[in-house]
Amino acid sequence: MREAYFDGYHKAPVEDRNIQPMSITHAEASDRLRQHGQEHILRFWSDLSEAEQETLLQDIEEVDFDLLMRLIKDLVLTEPAPEYFDRIEPVDVIPPPEPGRPDADAAFEAGEEALRAGRVAAIVVAGGQGTRLGCSGPKGAYPIGPITGKPLFEYHAEKILNIQDRYGCPVPWYIMVSEANHAETRHCFESHGYFGLDPDEVVFFQQAMVPCVDESGFMLLDQRHRLARNPTGHGGVIPAMAEGGVCAHAKERGIDVLSYFQVDNWALQVIDPYFIGYHLLHNAEMSSKSHRKQQVWENVGIHCMCDGEYRVIEYSELDRFPQLLETDADGKPIHFAGNPAIHVLSAGFVERMYRNYAQFPWHKAHKKIAYVNEAGDRVVPETPNGYKFETFVFDALRFTCHDPLVVEIRRKNEYTPIKQLTGPNSAEEARRLRTQWWAEWLEAAGYSVPRDENGWVLHPIEISPRFAMTKDEFLRKADGFAWPTDGPLAIGPNGEIEAPYAIESAT
Repeated sequence: MREAYFDGYHKAPVEDRNIQPMSITHAEASDRLRQHGQEHILRFWSDLSEAEQETLLQDIEEVDFDLLMRLIKDLVLTEPAPEYFDRIEPVDVIPPPEPGRPDADAAFEAGEEALRAGRVAAIVVAGGQGTRLGCSGPKGAYPIGPITGKPLFEYHAEKILNIQDRYGCPVPWYIMVSEANHAETRHCFESHGYFGLDPDEVVFFQQAMVPCVDESGFMLLDQRHRLARNPTGHGGVIPAMAEGGVCAHAKERGIDVLSYFQVDNWALQVIDPYFIGYHLLHNAEMSSKSHRKQQVWENVGIHCMCDGEYRVIEYSELDRFPQLLETDADGKPIHFAGNPAIHVLSAGFVERMYRNYAQFPWHKAHKKIAYVNEAGDRVVPETPNGYKFETFVFDALRFTCHDPLVVEIRRKNEYTPIKQLTGPNSAEEARRLRTQWWAEWLEAAGYSVPRDENGWVLHPIEISPRFAMTKDEFLRKADGFAWPTDGPLAIGPNGEIEAPYAIESAT
């Protein structure tokens, strides 16, 4: 299979990038740089090998100079005036869906109908590396399973397999990778047999890169023959889907509903019939899930209405909006609708946003950026020395043509972000919380699960999402099995006991 692996600025597959030379010449690159006051980028040209020169020309060819110059002018050379809102109000939130509630039942039925009709695909942004988790490869390849060592990718794949088994429909999986991890991500899937998925239903596409600049707006070199660049952020999923062939693939397949998530949320439902149903019944363009914030300073964005416009305010900006820090009589946040980065997008909305992407907001981040100095030496600064530019997918919400559609989730069964190895929002915390969650399933099925004096489960537990994604599904399938709970327990896709135990089941 020839995968849809595309560079964000070019229609040629990335795998061909090092085979076919770019059309730009040294003279053309020099002229282009000179026009934009960036000719310093070629100052080491004569010291480069032929291959290094070609690499640098490719980097220069990929720069959208019109965009870059606009970002430098608007965000670096000019300090943007901080946003101010007269009114910030909470968004209306649909309570967590429960069977038997009329609106939830109608949504579930609509979601199931869309799945059976093959209208739904999953899309994950997975361009990050696992560096903060002590892993040098893609974050999605991090072995999150405390017993089996299954990577995050495998857990998400098993959720898709569960949906396919249940509804008898293929669910394409669109995976956005970055320049840094696309080869390793593809290798991870290939070496694991695509985790049981049909390879033809897994489509990789690559987000674009944007140059980093110093505090005066000059592009930086990461090496003498490479620009310092960073991915365009998760908002880059919109042009990447359009330019990478994903939108065309979806249209050809009759897919008009895209279930969006981030790879490091282990617990989420990759495909949620309730959520999809609400999205469709409300004729929404982009819908969101939210979890209830417990603390006003929690490191998560907030869904809110700002002077009548739907926004997500990032946690890093909370100190500029004191309204978002207000609490009720019980000390709980009034603006409680946290953003776990789970959305449903209509394919038509993605195409509309791409056609109007020049209006999409960009953000700058003052960062420590490694660079090559005038002597040609690579310097790793100890303090911030330049800017990275990025986009956020939730900024698309302000362009929707309808009232906010926000569905609340329960944190413990759908939100375990993994940002670091230990501490809050960590792999360690996620494993502990998932073990607690799965222990409740076992106890509901009549098992005794050892706990300490504080109620924490003593031994790790894993339950394959292909076997069960909810407690109700687990209880339906648990009959006939006899699982030991006096030690670590990993229940596999068919109810078998996975490593380190020998496979056995009582049927």
